[in-house]
Amino acid sequence: MSPHRTGLLRAVTATTALLVLGAGLAACSSDDPSEQARGGTGQATASQAAQEDPVEITSNVDGKQAVPVDTHLRLTAHNGTLQKVRVLSRKGVELPGGITPDDTGWEADGRLEPGTTYVVKGVTKSPSGTTGRTRTSFQTEDLPLDRQTYASVAPLDGETVGVGMPVIVTFDVPVTDKTSIEKHMTVTSSSKQPGAWHWLSDTEVHWRPKQYWKAGTDVTVDVDVNSVPAGNGVYGQESRTVKFHVGDAVVSKVNAQTHQMQTFINGKLAKTTPITTGKAGFTTRSGVKVIIEKFRSKRMRSETVGISDRNSEDYYDLDDVEYAMRVTYSGEFLHAAPWSVASQGHDNVSHGCTGMSTADARWIYNISKRGDVVEYTGTDRPMTLTNGYGDWNESFATWKQGSALS
Repeated sequence: MSPHRTGLLRAVTATTALLVLGAGLAACSSDDPSEQARGGTGQATASQAAQEDPVEITSNVDGKQAVPVDTHLRLTAHNGTLQKVRVLSRKGVELPGGITPDDTGWEADGRLEPGTTYVVKGVTKSPSGTTGRTRTSFQTEDLPLDRQTYASVAPLDGETVGVGMPVIVTFDVPVTDKTSIEKHMTVTSSSKQPGAWHWLSDTEVHWRPKQYWKAGTDVTVDVDVNSVPAGNGVYGQESRTVKFHVGDAVVSKVNAQTHQMQTFINGKLAKTTPITTGKAGFTTRSGVKVIIEKFRSKRMRSETVGISDRNSEDYYDLDDVEYAMRVTYSGEFLHAAPWSVASQGHDNVSHGCTGMSTADARWIYNISKRGDVVEYTGTDRPMTLTNGYGDWNESFATWKQGSALS
């Protein structure tokens, strides 16, 4: 037999098939006797097979070294066709793929896993109709965890959220090749709303529609980043698919000048609530905020807003603030504030939160969910993009510029 070529499979018809996926990497096996050519109509005799050029199969992997995980495995048959190909890990997990329409090639649909041995099994067919079998293996590059980045996705799978909820993908190892990763992330919705990704940092990217989600929308997030290059030798770890539902449109409008909050459910005014917002020195931010999380009861301390002096008249440490809904990372909440009922609807006396009576706080808490919108007006302190789910505080034209594909 002539010397093996890198990436070459030569199937000797009616006797032996040999697969070479890389220089120095080869294995062979004998055909099943029941599949040997036996002559007759439509069958090749042994002498005919001996006169045929053997089937050759080339591949795009080099068996001398570990194969990179982003390799898109391909096989090509010469002087014959491929009848069947299976590529499996040692654990029995099959690499998806298919034979090309002309039966002369096979292409993987999926990417490779790190540190994995793959076994390639194939059946070839010569021009005379003789079949041959192939079998070999190759090893992929092993990657430590600091060379793999795992994507966490919000909302959670199956969660029902509000119309302002962005899709948030957070990576545990920085992504520097944002273009490569973003190409493999998609968001589709039953409402077919256009939207775009926006990178807030090397570890966090958001997707939001052009306008608030339509109530009742079903959304699918496909983060198909497994083994995708993320830059600096880092690859995506494990693809994710998350489906969530957009519930009723609950949008509250807070006016810090009139000290009122109007809550609309699916566009209809459901309740007007007297409130108080931040006093001088603790001005509540104006802009679009989104409920991040909810607490039936939460401890609140003034240290979170920069007041640590226990002798200060602004110092506080409250163990059980009821019906608390966070709208900024910096500590703004909607919550029950029974201590300020006399000021609610008249004055701003809080340290930045939106306070209301316990009964009113219970009402809004019970109808609210993560992703509900709270729009603030009446102050000269703006809400920022990264202080919570601040995605809606940029125009969509500006938002799109934060995409790596823009």
